[in-house]
Amino acid sequence: MGFYQEYILPHVINLAMRNRDLVPYRERALSSAEGRVLEIGIGSGLNLPFYPPQAREILGLDPSPRLIAMAQEKAAGSSVPVTFIEGSAEAIPLDAHSIDTVVTTWTLCSIPGATNALEEMRRVLRPAGQLLFVEHGLSPDMSVRRWQNRLTPIWKRIGGGCHLNRPIRTLIEGAGFHIDQVETGYAKGPKPMTFMYEGRARP
Repeated sequence: MGFYQEYILPHVINLAMRNRDLVPYRERALSSAEGRVLEIGIGSGLNLPFYPPQAREILGLDPSPRLIAMAQEKAAGSSVPVTFIEGSAEAIPLDAHSIDTVVTTWTLCSIPGATNALEEMRRVLRPAGQLLFVEHGLSPDMSVRRWQNRLTPIWKRIGGGCHLNRPIRTLIEGAGFHIDQVETGYAKGPKPMTFMYEGRARP
């Protein structure tokens, strides 16, 4: 891991994700979290204040020790027990069918093996569990898609592997999930970076 990825990028991610325009997305997604929750890519812990009382335990998975350290500070004020796991979503170190809710918020864009990660999420979910997601990804508008495809090679280098052009719904369904609900549309900001998918899926 280079100097930028280890020392600079975690702070860049934390700053970018503190955007106030993202708060309504967090509120909507996390309002349905319940039981034993696994948050994929917990980052600096910006979702922690939005978990409802029915979330009885939170496991936060992230590959970055620096982001986990930031999240630990936020977890100190959480009313829900939080445990942090340093690791990859492509090999989740949890037993099968041990999780009630998996949460991903702006995470699938940067996981190298997104399909493998989603298959791991489905493995750890209980049969009646749920995947709650908010992700940015491939736009249905051809002009925007062209820009997403042009910009992604450069964007990945400065954004920690972030892809602007991942087909989020296709990835989730391709990993064996059934999508119960999904809403799409542009958030504020440049269209290549802001086409959002938010919803819920079942294993």
